[in-house]
Amino acid sequence: MKKTLLLCFIHGFKGDDTTFGRNYAFVEHFRKLLTVALPKINVKAVVYPTFETRGDLGECVTRFSDWLLNKVIDLEVAAGTPSPTIDPSVRVVLVGHSMGGIVAAETAIKIASEKPIHNSVDENSPAKASTAMPPAPNALMFPYIQGVLAFDTPFLGISPGVVAHGAETHYATASAAVAQLSGLTSFWGGAKAAQQKAADPPPPTRGALPAAGQGSRDANNKNKENQNSGNTGGWGWGTIAIAAGAVGAVAAGGAAAYLHREQITQGLGWATSHLEFVGCLARKEELRRRVAYMARLRKELGVGFGNFYTRLGQAAGTKPAAGGGVAGSVLGSSERTFCVVAQRDEAGDWRQAVNDKATDEIGAHVSMFDPKENPGIDRLSKESRDMVAGWFRNDWYESSSANPVVRA
Repeated sequence: MKKTLLLCFIHGFKGDDTTFGRNYAFVEHFRKLLTVALPKINVKAVVYPTFETRGDLGECVTRFSDWLLNKVIDLEVAAGTPSPTIDPSVRVVLVGHSMGGIVAAETAIKIASEKPIHNSVDENSPAKASTAMPPAPNALMFPYIQGVLAFDTPFLGISPGVVAHGAETHYATASAAVAQLSGLTSFWGGAKAAQQKAADPPPPTRGALPAAGQGSRDANNKNKENQNSGNTGGWGWGTIAIAAGAVGAVAAGGAAAYLHREQITQGLGWATSHLEFVGCLARKEELRRRVAYMARLRKELGVGFGNFYTRLGQAAGTKPAAGGGVAGSVLGSSERTFCVVAQRDEAGDWRQAVNDKATDEIGAHVSMFDPKENPGIDRLSKESRDMVAGWFRNDWYESSSANPVVRA
């Protein structure tokens, strides 16, 4: 039986059907590269449909896991596999961009251990370090996850440079973003900050929050406009920061808050639901444990785990802004990356993807699969192919054959 590798692509926060290139260009290109590199097996690719990047991460993982299970079962039935759970003819590589990589890793951990990392740690408890990790992984997991390939996924958090460098020209928005990623409670409970903002009325762009159900449409439209103009603020994080800042400012206005109470309530729900999804980035112990368990899967079951992280190249330079500024005082490294980079080998296979055209971290992040904006995409494609192909140097791959085995 000729076996099948299923590549499953997952977009990230505020991503859509253009995340992996227009008309899924990168998806098909990558599939063809692996078809040549792994001639003994079929290579198929699917893209998880656009989903709302809001609400609880665990619920998102559950929905994705169910969707993936059905895809794999369909392939196993079509192949006539005698025992798909014991000897599957399909193995899966989850390919995630940005937060999609966290969804992928959490899914792999959940399938292998039946216990996800998300919400397993009380971050405020002094005893969090002694909280039990998920149980030992099960080698008979189904669907069988052969690897998690991540692209610019902040497994260990977002680099301070994303905020610090952006703060030179957009300090207010960056400050709001820092507060959001530091924890929702501290942000929404910042009464003093809200009172200070109330002294000066917010500018018109911050005066209105999206109505319920409108946020995603407006953000998508704004994102497309910003991509055309070269402005990366519509990627999603900036939109959330502006909405969150508006809630704090208007809520402190007393009479204004009462007059616009319905809009505020709807806008607050819109903002917090999205912040809930990315809130895992503020849970440092969970981030560490997720990476540690993926490293365990790699060591004990041979499950691949890699992350290609963007690094700014020639267009951005390495010097702090003139006069020092916020970036000069915060950053201790000249390397500008979107995500915090793992410093130890046991964290998996982390490789840099240099973008010599991008001038800021978010720009490099969102244009990772755009040939016009990322001169290094060919190298990224080939190195990604080689990484995944290396995960299939195993008996499962070698036992694949074009012709079915005829038993006497």
